[in-house]
Parts: sequence; structure tokens; C-alpha cells
Amino acid sequence: MKFFKLPDLGEGLAEAEIVEWKVKAGAQVEVDQVLLSVETAKALVDVPSPVAGVIARLCAAEGDILHIGAPLVEFEGGEDDGTVVGKVLGSSQVFEDHFVAGAVAAGSGLTQAMPAVRRLALQLGVDMNGLKGSGDGGLVTEMDVLQAFEAQGGSHNEVLKGARRAMAKAMTLSHQSVVPVSITDEVDLRAWRADEDVTVRLIQAIGVACRGEPSMNAWFDGDTLTRRLFDEVNVAIAVDSKHGLYVPVMENVAQRTAADLRAGLDRMIADVKARAVPREMLQGATITLTNFGAIAGRYASPIVSPPQVTIVGAGKLFEKVVFVHGEARPVRALPLSVTFDHRACTGGEAARFLRLLVDALEAPEK
Repeated sequence: MKFFKLPDLGEGLAEAEIVEWKVKAGAQVEVDQVLLSVETAKALVDVPSPVAGVIARLCAAEGDILHIGAPLVEFEGGEDDGTVVGKVLGSSQVFEDHFVAGAVAAGSGLTQAMPAVRRLALQLGVDMNGLKGSGDGGLVTEMDVLQAFEAQGGSHNEVLKGARRAMAKAMTLSHQSVVPVSITDEVDLRAWRADEDVTVRLIQAIGVACRGEPSMNAWFDGDTLTRRLFDEVNVAIAVDSKHGLYVPVMENVAQRTAADLRAGLDRMIADVKARAVPREMLQGATITLTNFGAIAGRYASPIVSPPQVTIVGAGKLFEKVVFVHGEARPVRALPLSVTFDHRACTGGEAARFLRLLVDALEAPEK
């Protein structure tokens, strides 16, 4: 039998969730025919077959979370213990089976599981004894433990998957590695039209502010204590959907027109709703924008997503009274919150960036 294993999906991704199988056991498939769709921390990815043949068995079910190198499909025929080379989006890797210390030999009467799986079971309070493994030779997998964890807690336990799982991991990484500091200000919107496109104006202003204070448009490597400044401003837009939080990227925003930005936003939102965001739209961000005020809230402490060093948060528009030549006048205001990684940016750099951001937003549209 030949096994096709989950190939390397690139971008340092270690796992993927099976969203939908496109084939069934017994099916005849051709080279490059799509076998299944998986969701990673970056996007939905179609996985094609690297060979032509008959599928003997699907090695995982929809909803399972698999690590790179885990068996996906068993093909009929071929040599025993063979491994089929997987290829996705030009990235390929051959996975070979090796003996791993800690695995229990089949027929020993003991529950077979790798040390990492046993550690997970211990952390979740799952009793390994009696668990039926779904892996090769009855090996208990991480998914077997997670399913047992859900079953023993009823509706109180939920294993995070998809975008929500990716968000949880990203927030853990940020908490462990970023030194966050937040500063706030308000934008006087007297120069704005009543029908002003808030999100487009925010994106344009971020482009202006980053060009004037390039240190806020950077990636920071905490291990080597190096900072890389970027010429282009690529803004990740936080989009909250029923499937979780997605952050598609708009590239080179400082060089794009308002109409082009709006068209890009419309396409982005449509892709998020359809869960069809291309992988290339989830890569290469240098700064993030979260327009949480579209839902509620004036100020926040947005979370920096490393290796980026800055995130801009826009709150809910509100009215306030200002004095002009001693006369009280009502004006609309836009609250802004900027969080920056203090390991990479000084307080002065962040304050200058915020000042440029406010100035760009208060200026009449060109």
C-alpha cells in the first residue's frame, strides 16, 4: 500500500484541519485531482493527488486536525510502507517513516501513543486506558484525545478549530513575546463629508504616517534583536466573521487610490464571507488595522501580532463639544488607539506616528 501524507503547506505551518473530502474510498483518481480541502492558520487550501490510482482508505475525517506528515490517503497497490510525495502550491516534501522512541509496539497490550499525545492527555485530564486509536496499527492520535476530551465534558468543552484556533495560538505568541504599550488620541472630523469612507481614509492615513515614521512599518526579530524597515506599507485588515477572525492583507496602500482601496476591500470581505481568501492575501503584512468601532467601543488595547510591531485601532464615531474662538461647537470625532511593541519602537516614534495619523485624517480628502 502507498500512503499519501499531509504535505508541507509552507509559511512554517505545522498543522491543518480537514474541511471537506472531495473523494471517497474506492474512487479512481487522476494526478492533480483535488482530494480534499484543508484549513490552515493562513487560508483554505485544496490538496491535489500526486499520483493516479484507486483510494483504498481515507485516513482521517472531516473536522480532524492533522500535523504535517500525518497519513491522508491510502492507495491500493504499490510497495508496502511506501510514501507518496505530496505537493501543494509548488511546495513538496518527502516524508519517510522512522522508528520514534516512546511508541509502544503493537500487540503489547498497552495503549499505543507518542509522548506528545500522552502529555496532551495528561494536560486535559483524559484517561488513555481504553482509548481506541485511529492511527496506523491502533496508535492513539492527538485527535483521539481531543475527541475524548470533548465527550467527557459534554457541552462544556470545545476544541478550537480553524480561524479561532489560529487566533488563540497567535494571541499566545503575542503575550509571550511582545512588550505592548498603547497610546490614544481623537480625530476632529469637521473636514469630512457626511458620506466619507471611514475604512479607506484610515488605510490611506496609515500609509502616510508609516512613510513619515517608517519605524512603525517594520518587523522585529526578538531572537536576534534586529528590526527590518519596509518601503511598502502592507496593511492587514482585521475582519470578524462568523467563522472567526481573518486578517487579509492590502499591499502597497500608500500608492493606491481611494477607489482601488475600496474595490480591494469589497473583494476581501466577499472572500472572507465565502471562506475563500487566497493564501497570498494572508501574507506579508507590515502593520494591522482593526476597525472595532464599527461594532462598539471607543478605545482599546489592540494586540500586536509578531513579527509586526504596530496595530492601529479605530473606535466608534461620537460627537463632542469643542471651543472655537470661545464659541462651543459640536463636532464628530474618531477615537484612535495605537499599540506598539516597545522592544522595537520608542515612545517618541509611536507618538510621532500617531500625530501624523491624526493630521492625515483631519485633512480634507484630496
